[in-house]
Amino acid sequence: MTDLAAAVESVAQLSTVWRAMVLDRDEDADVRDLPGVAVRWADCRFAFWNAITLTEAGTGAALLEKRLHEAADIMRAKKRPGFLWLFEDLLTDDARAALAEAAERAGLVHAFPGTGMAGDLLPVPEPHHAELTFERVTTDEQLRAYADINSRAYGFPLEDGRDGLAGSTLWKQDVYAYLALRDGVPAACAATVEAQGRLFVALVATDPDHQRRGYGEAVTRKALYEGGRATGLTRATLHATVAGAPVYPRIGFEPNSPMHFYGLKS
Repeated sequence: MTDLAAAVESVAQLSTVWRAMVLDRDEDADVRDLPGVAVRWADCRFAFWNAITLTEAGTGAALLEKRLHEAADIMRAKKRPGFLWLFEDLLTDDARAALAEAAERAGLVHAFPGTGMAGDLLPVPEPHHAELTFERVTTDEQLRAYADINSRAYGFPLEDGRDGLAGSTLWKQDVYAYLALRDGVPAACAATVEAQGRLFVALVATDPDHQRRGYGEAVTRKALYEGGRATGLTRATLHATVAGAPVYPRIGFEPNSPMHFYGLKS
């Protein structure tokens, strides 16, 4: 798969999965597909459910400038903050060179980087970890624990994660969401969900008190194993943060497009 094809796949996966996620959170969520811009905005406290992404391949510098201003205007019209997810491999060379200054002119500030990843890696072996047991999320209590791990891992207030996930039927039934427990206490979490013939990995997190012990990798493998077994899919995709980027290639993922997350200037 070429770099451009992988980036197109990655942005399509985000658009597909996030549409389901934000509509699950709010049936009136903003899920418009505009020229060159996909809006996936629940306007809730969980910032990851408030997302915009640029969708055109081969975007040049002039068009990038236009799209960044359009995205920023949409973000300013919302009540809650969120992120513009930008896939660098969709841009031409001149647009990449102009990106930092164009984002600044649009009133956007770089929040953190990421990396798109994918691989024809399924099925994976059933994982085992000497310190962990695994549970699928099927109850409100388990889903709240899943949300709280994400909040702690990303530095959000606990209520932010709960506002994004608590009470969701989708996450308890259709998403293959798993907790990794150490001595009966949830320590890490990961989920997979079917999207356009692929298994998408979402919201992987490890409690800060339990990091650097392989828990995140183990529970990701569990979510991939169970999701792959249930669906029969062979290809998986994800969007990695800096913390997760070294982990996923060990499972079989190959990095593709660099990503940039932007928020509005305060």
